Amino acid sequence: MNPKNPAPPVPVPVHLKPKPKPVRVRETPAPADQSLDLVTVPARQGLEAVDILRRGADQEAVGPVLHDGACDTLGFLVPPGTADGWDVPGSACTRTDGRGLRIPAEPPGSGSGWLLPPAEDAPVTDPAVLRAALDQAARLIEAADNCC
Repeated sequence: MNPKNPAPPVPVPVHLKPKPKPVRVRETPAPADQSLDLVTVPARQGLEAVDILRRGADQEAVGPVLHDGACDTLGFLVPPGTADGWDVPGSACTRTDGRGLRIPAEPPGSGSGWLLPPAEDAPVTDPAVLRAALDQAARLIEAADNCC
């Protein structure tokens, strides 16, 4: 072996490589045995809103967020009853089925995944905080789209 030209690494056969251990996210119960509501927005606005929420004074203001790649949307889990008064343009808020929903460790549909997985310290996003972040995100997107 020449010290200036070390031997190339020997590839390890796939069947000998250790398999990664699956990561399990603990399920977080919904508040007070009630169902949760889900606010869905276009992915671009939702990603902006997540950035706004995470940069804010309370960096834990955002709870679990689902990304649905097939529909190009984000879904924010919010407390039950949010759908009754939700009126943010460009978004929708739907109720879940009310059967004691628990936040699942695995995303609920194929083509979806957790952008922000469930965490014990931030079970859901505050709807008032989310509304403000979505409004700010919409203004930022509009300004960016109209600047040039």
